Amino acid sequence: MTQLDRRGFLATAGGTVAAGLALQTLSSHAAWAEAGRPHHHGRSGYGPLRRVRSSNTGEELLALPEGFTYTVFGATGAPMSDGVATPIAHDGMAAFHGTHKGTVRLIRNHEVRTGPGSATGRVLVPGSARYDELGVAGTTTLEVDPETGRVLEHFISLNGTIVNCAGGMMLHGRGWLTCEETTAGPKQGWQRKHGYVYEVPLRGPRPGRPVNAPPLKAMGRFSHEAVAVDPRTGYVYETEDDSGKPNGFYRFRPRNRHDLSAGGILEMLKIVDRPGYDTREGQRVKARLPVEWVRIDDPDPDLENGAATCTQQGLADGGAKFNRLEGCWYGEGSIYFNSTSGGDAKNGDAPNADGFREGYGQVWRYIPNSKGRGVLVLVYESPGRKMLDSPDNLTFTPRGGIILCEDDASDADADPHPLAPGFENVNRLIGLDPGGEPFEFAVNITDDSEFAGACFSPDGSTLFANTLGSTSGLTPPGRTYAIRGPWRRGPL
Repeated sequence: MTQLDRRGFLATAGGTVAAGLALQTLSSHAAWAEAGRPHHHGRSGYGPLRRVRSSNTGEELLALPEGFTYTVFGATGAPMSDGVATPIAHDGMAAFHGTHKGTVRLIRNHEVRTGPGSATGRVLVPGSARYDELGVAGTTTLEVDPETGRVLEHFISLNGTIVNCAGGMMLHGRGWLTCEETTAGPKQGWQRKHGYVYEVPLRGPRPGRPVNAPPLKAMGRFSHEAVAVDPRTGYVYETEDDSGKPNGFYRFRPRNRHDLSAGGILEMLKIVDRPGYDTREGQRVKARLPVEWVRIDDPDPDLENGAATCTQQGLADGGAKFNRLEGCWYGEGSIYFNSTSGGDAKNGDAPNADGFREGYGQVWRYIPNSKGRGVLVLVYESPGRKMLDSPDNLTFTPRGGIILCEDDASDADADPHPLAPGFENVNRLIGLDPGGEPFEFAVNITDDSEFAGACFSPDGSTLFANTLGSTSGLTPPGRTYAIRGPWRRGPL
């Protein structure tokens, strides 16, 4: 799930400066990891964490550094402005300028994974137009006061889709591109085929009237995670998260950058003269790998009748192999993206179908050039769970720091935390300081669900983030947080 386009930072000023500083941080961090320096828990960043109660509800949900506070809102089950209960499974999100002074507008995904037509935590406005009448997922839009946690407006903005995991901001911040992390269809009981990207305009939907967005089929039918738009070209870069098998990194070249529905060309990244290059292990930080792109001839394959998947098509033409690509962000003329389970340090899970054993995560950078090719660079690879365990979202802050959202994906490697007793796998927001050392910024102390949807308000004062909650039931609930504090005291 996270990238800055995906998480809303491109709605702020100063993104290019932040990207440059953040890249320096990642490079320093890589050098630190290679040198094998010890991890000084709680001694960097903003100092030690402590359990903190929410300013507006009094609940003790997060651990944060001294001086930071938070409000919580938009929890599963809470009534919304359109009369519908807030759905389950809070995931990818972006932040925009609100319609009132001092407010922020959020567009939030719901990765609902229940069966066709299931009523449990469903994203649904009865009687509204939607792509699939049996769809259970989609997006909600919120207008919030970040200081008080007051929700001025909260409604379903897209329904009729399934497994809406992450996405990215549309060109020029016009809205949100929401992605389905699945390729299910009629054979799995759905009315329509799924595995697509959809547009959710910033201002179009309103309470009781969600947008009836058609799928952007030319952008590919595969297990989408996140996207990032290059504002210079309008190209949309797409990550794929299909567990247990090699994944691809894609590029969509639209015929009209202002109208993605007009179609275009879908391509997969390939390393020049190295067909089938495996990026998942054995990589060297800072090595520059020259890139070319191979065309996906059938971006909307008829999977129900045995057509080759987009991934199979790309790999057959020599596309590079990645493992669980998630967060994706544009900045400083480059695309940054996470491989949640890439790397040489292994997390102990059972091997994938092709024998690859998953690692603790990688951060990649694709640098395009004027010829449309460019180079691929491994910026950072986690040496172990204490430093970083399964990075999902990658967010650059207005002050040039970096926040990584963890989605601890390992069943074998327990990851307890002293601030969250009783939980075996604890998820955190991890920051990277200017010296390259990782530090904990936040810990989910109320349940074991992942952090998702991290994004800063346009004025840089507030970090919004979600905890996912359950993707199939009402407990634990999904929640949205607004975190405020002395940002300038540290690297974020």
